[in-house]
Amino acid sequence: MPRRNRPPKRQVSPDIRYNSVLVQKFVNRMMRGGKKSVAQHVMYEVMDRLEARVNKPALEVFEAAVRNVTPSVEVKPRRVGGATYQIPVEVPSHRQASLAIRWILGAAQKRSGHGMVEKLSAELLDAYNNSGSAVKRREEAHRMAEANRAFAHLRW
Repeated sequence: MPRRNRPPKRQVSPDIRYNSVLVQKFVNRMMRGGKKSVAQHVMYEVMDRLEARVNKPALEVFEAAVRNVTPSVEVKPRRVGGATYQIPVEVPSHRQASLAIRWILGAAQKRSGHGMVEKLSAELLDAYNNSGSAVKRREEAHRMAEANRAFAHLRW
């Protein structure tokens, strides 16, 4: 990564069916080996299942699930003198979405079940209901930040 200036953020075009940038980011993150059509097929299948189970629009359920997993604070290590402190910092909005997506996909992949469609729909349903591994991960990050609140004055 360059030290002097950061490269500009790339604009992600919205997905075809829901016209949502968040869904497209999710599909891009889920994609393996450049097979976007496979990832889209899985995602749209998951959305159909969510809509059938919750009886609400799939996009609404998906966005609520991602919102429930999105962290607001995290800890970052900082060396002061000879010691390393975990300093709580607010998470920028682009990182919030990317962490939430990463945590949901990671939790879905670790689930037992047959096929990514089943595992991902179950994880998104759990996240929508504020339970599951991804929500637990967010609560753990918030707990760490709360525990290290005393070091907040050591910000960069």
